[in-house]
Amino acid sequence: MAAKAEPIGPRNGHELAPLNTRADGSERPHGVTIVLQGSRNSLQRDAPEEDRAAWSGKLQFFLSIIGYSVGLGNIWRFPYLCQQNGGGAFLIPFFIMLILEGIPLFLIEMAIGQKMRLGSLGVWNTIHPWLGGIGIASCVVTLFVALYYNVIITWVFFYLFNSIRLSADQLPWAHCPQDNGTAEAECTKASATVYYWYREALDASPSIEEPGAPRWWIVLYLLLAWIIVFFIVMKGIQSSGKVVYFTSLFPYVVLTIFFVRGITLPGSADGIIHMYKPKLHKLLDPTVWLDAATQVFYSFGLAFGSLIAFGSYNTPNNNCVRDVLLVSVCNALTAIYASVVIFSILGFKAYTMVEKCITKEIKVLAMHHIGGFMLNSTQEYYEEQYPNLPNNVTSALNLTGCAMSKQLDEAAEGTGLAFIVFTQAILKLTPAPFWSIIFFLMLLSLGLGSQIGIMEGMLCTIFDIDFFKRFSKPVITGFVCTICFFVGLIFTTGAGEYWLKMFDSFAGTIGLVVIALLEMIAVIYIYGHEKFSNDIYEMTGYRPGLYWQITWRYVGPFIVSCILLSSLIFMLLNPPTYGAWNAAEGRVEKTPYPSWVLGIAVAMILAGVLPIPVVLLLRRFQCLALDVDIHQGSIRRIETTVSTKEMMSDQDSSDSEQTPRTTDRFEDSSSSDEEILNAKYSTGTGIRLAMKPINYNPNTFKMDVVD
Repeated sequence: MAAKAEPIGPRNGHELAPLNTRADGSERPHGVTIVLQGSRNSLQRDAPEEDRAAWSGKLQFFLSIIGYSVGLGNIWRFPYLCQQNGGGAFLIPFFIMLILEGIPLFLIEMAIGQKMRLGSLGVWNTIHPWLGGIGIASCVVTLFVALYYNVIITWVFFYLFNSIRLSADQLPWAHCPQDNGTAEAECTKASATVYYWYREALDASPSIEEPGAPRWWIVLYLLLAWIIVFFIVMKGIQSSGKVVYFTSLFPYVVLTIFFVRGITLPGSADGIIHMYKPKLHKLLDPTVWLDAATQVFYSFGLAFGSLIAFGSYNTPNNNCVRDVLLVSVCNALTAIYASVVIFSILGFKAYTMVEKCITKEIKVLAMHHIGGFMLNSTQEYYEEQYPNLPNNVTSALNLTGCAMSKQLDEAAEGTGLAFIVFTQAILKLTPAPFWSIIFFLMLLSLGLGSQIGIMEGMLCTIFDIDFFKRFSKPVITGFVCTICFFVGLIFTTGAGEYWLKMFDSFAGTIGLVVIALLEMIAVIYIYGHEKFSNDIYEMTGYRPGLYWQITWRYVGPFIVSCILLSSLIFMLLNPPTYGAWNAAEGRVEKTPYPSWVLGIAVAMILAGVLPIPVVLLLRRFQCLALDVDIHQGSIRRIETTVSTKEMMSDQDSSDSEQTPRTTDRFEDSSSSDEEILNAKYSTGTGIRLAMKPINYNPNTFKMDVVD
C-alpha cells in the first residue's frame, strides 16, 4: 500500500530528513527528502521558490494541449478511416478505444509530469534509474518525427504562397501546361491537381533510388519552416505559449467557415450521408477495431514526452483529471466536426464531377443513337435510362455510370487528400484563391501547433540532461533546429515524399507503441498504482476509482500490446511499399522499398527502442552512474532505489528520536555557502553524506556516501 506523501513544511534550506521513520515512530516509505534552495553563492534560508517555467494561465495550457493533440490527423486521417471502416459504425469502436485506451494513458502522462515537475527523462529516472532509457528513447523517436513533420509544413507553405492569385483560373493547379509536349501529355493522363503535386511541387523522381539534387524551392521553404519553429519554441513555453492562441483557435474559425459554406453547396448532404451511413457488419472485422485503437493512440500524441512536459509546467494542485477529460472530448468532437466539413466539400466535388461525367456520356450515347439519347437530354433522363442499357453497349463505349457513390468511394488520405483531392474541390468554390488561402492557413496552424508540442517534448528532455544545462535555451533550440534542417534536406530531393512515407511508417510507429507500453508498466507496476492514485488525490482532491484502476492495470496495457503485435505482424506479412510516380503513365505505382532502405528503417526502429535496454543494463551493472538533480529553488523527493536501499535498511525506528537535526549547524546565518556545500551530513547511523556540485554547475548537487 503506497503511503500518502508527507507534506514538507518550511525548512532552513539544507536538510536531510529522517530516513525510515517519522517522529511518532510510524513507518515511512524508504526514501530520502532533500531540500535545497538558492545557488552556490546565494543559498536562501526562507521558503523555496519554484524555478520551473509555468503556464501564464489556464487558457494558455488548455490551448497548448489542444493545439498539440488536434493535428493534421484529425483533418486527413480520421475522415478516411470513417469512410473505409463502416461510416458512422466506426464511431462505436473509436469511442470505446478512447475510453479504454486513450484517456487512461493520457492521464498517466499528464499526472506524472505534473506530480514530478520534470521532463520525460527526469520522470523515468526518478521512478527508477533503470528506466531512464524510456526518456532517451522517447526523445529519439520525437526527433525522427520532428524531422519529417516540418516537411509537411514546408509543403503547406509552398501551396499557401502559390494560392495568392486573383481568380481560380490563375491558380497554378487549375490547368495543365500548354506546351504540346511530354508535360501536357503527362498531365492529361493524370489530372491538373495530380500533375501539379508530383511535377511542380515535388518534382518527383521515378524511385527512391534516384533522388536527384535537392529542389531549391523546397529547400527555401524548409528553411523558412525551421526558422519560424525556432522563434516559436526558442524560449520554451514563454515564447510558444503566446503563439498557441492563434494555432489552436484559428483552425476552428476556418472549419466553421467551410462548414457554413459547405452545407449550402449541392451534393454536400450526399457526401455527409455517404460518410456516416452506418455499416454495422464492419464491426465484425477485427482490423476496424485495430484501426480505431491506433487512431486514438496517435491522435493524442502519446509517448512523445510532450504531454509529460506540458503537465510539468502546471501548478501542483492543478486538476489534471478534468483537463484530460476536457481535451479528450474536444479532440474527438473536433475529428467528427472536421469529417463533416471535409465530406460536405467532397460531396460537392463529387456532384460537379458527376454532372461533368453525365454530360460527357449523354454526348457519347447521342452520337451513337442509343436509348433515345439526344444532345439536350436531361440528367434525370440519363439516370432513368442508363440502368436499362445492355452491358455490352456500356462496356464497348467505356461508360462508367456516373454514380455519386463511385465518386465518393475514391477515398484519399494524408497528403493525397490535402494537396490533390481538396485542392481540386477548392477550384469549384468562388472565389477559389480565398478558400485555398484559408484552407492552407488552417493546415499551417494545425501543423505548427503539433510541431510546437513535438519540439517541446524533445527539448524538455534535452534540458533535463546535466551537460546541456550550461547553455541557454535559445542556443540549444537553435542547434537542434539547425541539425534538423540539414538532415531534412533528404526530404527536398525528388524522392522526398518517398522518404517521408518511410519515416512515417517506421520512425514513429513501433518505437512509440513500445514506449507507451513501458510507460504504463513503469507507472502502474513499478511506481505503484496505489501511490499514483494517492498522488492524483493530493493534487486534485479526486481519488481514481474502479474504471481507472482496471484500464490502467489491465485493459490499457492489453490494447497497446495488441497494437504492437499487430503492427509487427502486419510489417512481416506485408512487405512495405511506397507510391512512386510513373511519368509515362501519369499515375502512382506501388513499389517495394530496396533492401538498403529497409535496413535504414530497421535502424530507426532500433534507435527508438534500444536506449531502453541499454540504459537498464548499464545501470544494472553500474557502468552508468545516476546523478540526482537538485534544481535551484525546488523541493524534490527522491524515492529509494537499489543504490540507496541497502544504506537505509539498517535504520532502526528508534533512531529517529536520537538523530540530531543536521541543520542545527547552519542555523546561524553567518554560515558561508562554501561551508554548507562542503559539509558532511550525519544520518545518525554512522553513515555520512557529502554534498558536491555536479559538473561544476553551481545549481546542481549530488549526495555522496563518505564512510
